[in-house]
Amino acid sequence: MQERATVPRGRHAPPLEVRQSRQRGRLFAAAAAVFARVGYADATAEAIAREAGMSKATFYEHFGNKEDCIVALFDAATDQVLAAMREAAARDAADDPQSRVRTTLGAFLGTLAHFPDESQTLLVEIVGAGPRAMERRDRALEAVAQYLEELNARDAERGATPRLHPFDAFAIVGAVVELASRQIRTGVPSDIRELEPVVERLTLGLLGAGAAP
Repeated sequence: MQERATVPRGRHAPPLEVRQSRQRGRLFAAAAAVFARVGYADATAEAIAREAGMSKATFYEHFGNKEDCIVALFDAATDQVLAAMREAAARDAADDPQSRVRTTLGAFLGTLAHFPDESQTLLVEIVGAGPRAMERRDRALEAVAQYLEELNARDAERGATPRLHPFDAFAIVGAVVELASRQIRTGVPSDIRELEPVVERLTLGLLGAGAAP
């Protein structure tokens, strides 16, 4: 999830590794736009390169094929979403579990709203991209669930909240992903951030119930 940037040419051009990083960022943005517009199945390396204003040869310098591209884009988008959630939680000065839930969910949905094309790749197109992509998706859901578990474990240790059952974190993540995926596919509600109260009630309800026996 990166903003597209232009690369200076000639003697003012940045070092090779910087140019390659910027090229990759432009290709990610272009791939997300193409995947969102035509779907993963109909996307091509040529269309992605054209969207980025690059040659097909440049695309293949970074990715072996469109599957490599969507997997790399998915990994980068997942890292950015998790980073946004961690930063939001770290900035929350209230040190209150309920406040942290609201802050973290707001960061998650806000990031999806800011990058709609990447969000469609992250939550919708990845499902049809093959076994390797699905393995990455499962790993990403596990990483987010593990992060929620870490937050809950710290809060429970100091007596601020009941301890969640291990499957509760997966239930929260699964529900949020399905709600967000549906919004991206249908456009209902019109703004993905309108889902925040629903997800908040679900999460706080599980927190209030505590661990299952």
